[in-house]
Amino acid sequence: MADLLVTGVTKSYPTRAEPLEVLRGVTFELSAGENLAILGPSGCGKSTLLYIVGTLDAPTSGRVSLAGSNPFDLSEPRLAAFRNHKIGFVFQDHYLLPQCSVLDNVLVPTLADGRPTPESVDRARMLLDRVGLTGRLDHLPSELSGGERQRTAIARALVNRPALLLADEPTGNLDRATAATVGRLLLELQALERTMLIVVTHSLELAGLLARRMELNAGRLE
Repeated sequence: MADLLVTGVTKSYPTRAEPLEVLRGVTFELSAGENLAILGPSGCGKSTLLYIVGTLDAPTSGRVSLAGSNPFDLSEPRLAAFRNHKIGFVFQDHYLLPQCSVLDNVLVPTLADGRPTPESVDRARMLLDRVGLTGRLDHLPSELSGGERQRTAIARALVNRPALLLADEPTGNLDRATAATVGRLLLELQALERTMLIVVTHSLELAGLLARRMELNAGRLE
């Protein structure tokens, strides 16, 4: 059985006339270690779909099942805990805390359970080593390049060992050479961690790195 099941997901918004339909019966599945690129023009609903899969937004209808659970059946506190432990996010903007060091930024998701454990600190250091930032642990985000900030964000997304990694235009703010490096690194870490990965992107180069590619067109995933 697949670890992620998205079945018949719709999303619509009320307007003064008829509802605005953004997603129309989106269905797909992924298993551990698999990855998927979702392509489509601006405004087609790619980010909306990603936010629903990531439990940041609820579908109008349909079902999302991750690791055997429907997260939208959970109470808000339990949903927040589920999201923190099961899902990692990488956005176009890195959203690093400017006052915190690289290491402390990576440890932020572990704070929901209290102070970081020695094991969490060791894992954060290991991930930063994998993304080539061993020498930047005490640096602030303002002291990093754009590619280094995004590599920090990738390490942060993985620190809690999520079952699902979601990336929304993760190379959109980077120059072409840096984007290629970050894209390859994202795929390497996903393979090593055996997590599922969904990337929404305009970049055909980034999409070409992933094993599966689908396009969102008129609210339907093809």
